[in-house]
Amino acid sequence: MTDLLYLRDAYLRAFDARVVEVDGDRVALDRTAFYPTGGGQPHDTGTLGGARVVEVRKEDGAVWHRLDGPVPAVGDALHGEVDWDRRHALMRTHTAMHVLCGVIERDWGVPVTGSNMDVLTGRMDFELDPTPEGFGPRVEALVNAELAADRPIEVSFVPRSRISGQEIRTKVSLVPEHVAEVRLVDIVGLDRQADGGTHVASTAEVGRLRVVKTESKGKGNKRIRFEVTDA
Repeated sequence: MTDLLYLRDAYLRAFDARVVEVDGDRVALDRTAFYPTGGGQPHDTGTLGGARVVEVRKEDGAVWHRLDGPVPAVGDALHGEVDWDRRHALMRTHTAMHVLCGVIERDWGVPVTGSNMDVLTGRMDFELDPTPEGFGPRVEALVNAELAADRPIEVSFVPRSRISGQEIRTKVSLVPEHVAEVRLVDIVGLDRQADGGTHVASTAEVGRLRVVKTESKGKGNKRIRFEVTDA
């Protein structure tokens, strides 16, 4: 099992670790600050030893780092550095999605049916039908008001038995059955949900959200495409 350092400190940019397994151009470490692709969030990039990290995946509890460069041996000690510009942009984007989710839940009372994100762009789907008049501009204004409110964002870990339906914000729970302790991300006063991604410390750090497009993806399923910009 790889110790996932980013779960407790999303601002950790550098770390030291030891190689526990090698598979071709991939290495698994005993600990890592690199976020692996998952939950709609893309993987981090950066450097590990003398090689570039070009892909990060989690498989059966181990985080595998695909390298472009020298591949170390099992037992080697390595220094890793996360590409901070990319990581921080993804943190801003993921946090913007939580704010968007909180606004839609609060003002329209409907669940998320799907989402995906990339660096400073993303989309979220909601169980909404029909689309209200002026929906896109209204959502944009509401989200940006919450971002400007500079709400603090807190991370905690609680037993699975204490998780309520309100903290699983997707229509179907994506938390694996074997997970005994659940990580909660709380945008204080707006949105509290189970999530394993990386986020900024306050909503003001996100910047602003711009709704690029609203789409219908079938009956009862509406999509919002957005981008995150500097304040």
